[in-house]
Amino acid sequence: MLTTNLSFLENDLLDVVRMFESKDYTVKHAETYENGVFLNTFELDGETSSFFDEQQAEGELSFKRFSKRFAKLHFYELLSKKFHVKMPWGALTGIRPTKYVYTEEAQGRNGRESLEKMHVSEENILLVEQVLKNQEGIYERRDGNSDLFVSIPFCPSKCEYCSFITAPVDKTKGFLEDYITCLEKEIRAAPALIGNLRSVYVGGGTPLVLSFAHLERVLRAIDAVRNNSSEYTVEAGRPDVFTEEKLRLLKDYGVTRICINSQSFLDSTLEKIGRKHTAADVYRAFDMAEKYDFDINCDLIAGLADENKEDFAFSVKEAIRCRPENITVHTLCLKSGAKLKENCSYLKTGDISDMILTSRELLREAGYSPYYMYRQKYMAGNCENTGWTKAGKACVYNVDIMEEIADNPAVGANAVSKKVFTNENRIERYGSPKDLKTYIEKIDEIIEQKAKLFNK
Repeated sequence: MLTTNLSFLENDLLDVVRMFESKDYTVKHAETYENGVFLNTFELDGETSSFFDEQQAEGELSFKRFSKRFAKLHFYELLSKKFHVKMPWGALTGIRPTKYVYTEEAQGRNGRESLEKMHVSEENILLVEQVLKNQEGIYERRDGNSDLFVSIPFCPSKCEYCSFITAPVDKTKGFLEDYITCLEKEIRAAPALIGNLRSVYVGGGTPLVLSFAHLERVLRAIDAVRNNSSEYTVEAGRPDVFTEEKLRLLKDYGVTRICINSQSFLDSTLEKIGRKHTAADVYRAFDMAEKYDFDINCDLIAGLADENKEDFAFSVKEAIRCRPENITVHTLCLKSGAKLKENCSYLKTGDISDMILTSRELLREAGYSPYYMYRQKYMAGNCENTGWTKAGKACVYNVDIMEEIADNPAVGANAVSKKVFTNENRIERYGSPKDLKTYIEKIDEIIEQKAKLFNK
C-alpha cells in the first residue's frame, strides 16, 4: 500500500513498486519544496527516512520534473536496500535514457554522472554512450523537421502480447474501403502539417495485409506529398502476407526500407503467440525482399511464451544470418489491451535479463551497433528495447521519434500526432480516435484539429 501527499507522484512511485516482485509493505510518502530544497520523507514499515536535494525549479514543469526525479530516486534506494536487489536501470522508470542524458547535458550537467546518480549499471551507461555516439549526424533539434506516420491498423490475426487496436482483417474488412478513402483525404491534407520532411513511416498493424489495390492507393497518396530524398519505410510486417507483387509495388513507389517482424525463429513460439506463419515463411520473406535492395529492419522479442536464454539466442543468431541492416531487440512488456495482460499481472524476470545481455554480445560480434533505445512500463526484468544497426544504416525515423526531436504528423486511426516546440522544450499531442467507425465519421474534424495544432 502506498500513499503520497502529491497526487501527481502516485503513478511514478507505483512504477518503482512494480520493479520489485514483493509488494508486502506499506509506504507513506510526503514531499515539500522550499527555498530551492526538495525534502522527501518516506515511512516504510514503521521506519522514517528523509532525503534533501538542492535544486532550483523554474516554473511548474521544472518543479514537477525534479519532484518526480528525486521522489523516485530515493524510493528506489529504499526498496533496493530493503530487498537487496539492484536494477539494471536503477531508478529510471518509463524514461528514454538517451533523452534523459540529452536533457541533462543541455542544462549543463554531466550525462554520465546523472546516470550514475540514478544508479544505472555501468553496462547500461556504456550502452547509452554508444547510442549517443551512433546518433551523431542524425540527431538534429531544429524547428520544422518532420516525420510523417501513416497508420494501417489491420493484421492477419492478433498476437497475445499486442495492445494495439488492430483486429484480424477478416473481422474488420467491412471498414476497409471507407478507411482507405479517409486515409487518402488525411494524407492530401498533410502538406500543411509538414516542414522539412526527414522520413515517412507506414506502420500498423500489418500494412501488407492490404489488398494490392488498397495498398497502391495509400502509396499513391503518399507519393504526392513526400520528398523523394527522404527515408521511406513500410512496416511490411508478417512474412505470411509478403508477395512479389506487393514488394515490387513498394519499390516502384520509392520505398527504401521495410520491416520483417519475425519476433522469433521458433515455430513452437510463433504458434503460442498467435502467429499464423512459420520460421520458414520468415526466411522466404527475406529471400523475396533481397532482390529489391531494401534496407531491412527485423524485430525480435525477448521473453515470449516459454522461451529460455538458449531459445532466444537461436533467434538472434538466425536474424543475424538473414543479414538485415537493423535488428531491434524488444523486451516483453505487459500492455493494457493485450491478451497476455488479462492472464498475467507481473512478468517474472527469469532468463530475460540474460537474454538481453546475450543479444548484445551476439550483435556486437556480428558488427551491429546500438543506435536507438527506449523503455516502457511493465517491462520484464527492468530491461529495454534497443535498435542495432550496421554501419551507416540507421533508421532516421526511429531516432527522431524515440528522442522526440521532430514534428510527427500522423494520419489514420489511433495515430498520435506530435508538435515539437524546440525553443520551449515542450510537446503537444493530438490522438485520433482508435475506433475505426469513429475515425471514419469524424475525419473532417480530425483534419481540422490537426491543422490547428501544427499551425500554432
